[in-house]
Amino acid sequence: MLKSIVSLFAALNANVNPGEIAHAFSCGILLGFMPKDNLLWWVVFVFILFIRINKPMYLIMVLIASTFAPVVDNLFDTVGYAFLTIPSLSGFFGNLLEIPFVGFTKFNNSVVMGSLLCGLAIYIPMYVIGRILVFLWRKHIAGWIRNTHLAKAFSKLPLIAKIADMVGDE
Repeated sequence: MLKSIVSLFAALNANVNPGEIAHAFSCGILLGFMPKDNLLWWVVFVFILFIRINKPMYLIMVLIASTFAPVVDNLFDTVGYAFLTIPSLSGFFGNLLEIPFVGFTKFNNSVVMGSLLCGLAIYIPMYVIGRILVFLWRKHIAGWIRNTHLAKAFSKLPLIAKIADMVGDE
């Protein structure tokens, strides 16, 4: 985990495309909101691993969004229930449940469907926020932190030097 965090900060400061970091930010939030006990989560998780994004940011955002997901579960339940009870889609959902293994996705669970829909709805706004945060980090915050007395003292610690060497080898 420490190596992922170090890689994330290296990518934030390196010449990595900000779009890759912003997509990872958005994908991590999308997946972090979803309940983890279903096949749909694993399919989305593996699919996103094949996309060119910053993997450390992705995994960190999944963890962060997962901690906040229970707070908004009532919203997910309401949105999912409203979507799953649309009369014109009831036949479609019934047919989906008859397909083998589709039931393991638990798409018919209102919290799963609501979290997926909410995650998709906020994907683009979170992407824009992610791009802005990367810009602010690179333009203002990283330089300011690097010049503080605490950061200079912290960088002289042997463990930090070892971690920097570890990142430099990659």
